[in-house]
Amino acid sequence: MKRILWSLLVAALPFGDALAETAPQPIVVPVMQKDLADVPGKEMLMLTVEYPPGAVEHIHRHDAYAFVYVLEGAIVEGVRGGKEVTLTPGQTFYEGPDDVHTVGRNASETKPAKFVVVMVKKKGVDAVLPAE
Repeated sequence: MKRILWSLLVAALPFGDALAETAPQPIVVPVMQKDLADVPGKEMLMLTVEYPPGAVEHIHRHDAYAFVYVLEGAIVEGVRGGKEVTLTPGQTFYEGPDDVHTVGRNASETKPAKFVVVMVKKKGVDAVLPAE
């Protein structure tokens, strides 16, 4: 769990994106981690992510199957080669292991947004990785 917390902390730090350097950063809270007994070498990781007003994420990737479900507010998400989408409560977003997450931000400058992420990933691999 310490490794996950460290990788999430690193994910909240900007990797040179000018906008992300000045914007509020996401607040990531691990909720659950579980080995997948029927899928050797894989685990499930569940997180909540809060985007404060004006929050912008840096470009990153997951090397995981990531399923996003919006709880509150509105978020803007996108992966390289895909369309940017604005999501509101009850809507979902998917990122595959080969996707590069190029857009991740709060759609509002005044209201927070919150969502749940469930990842299926390789055991022992950081949840968030820098984009190549």
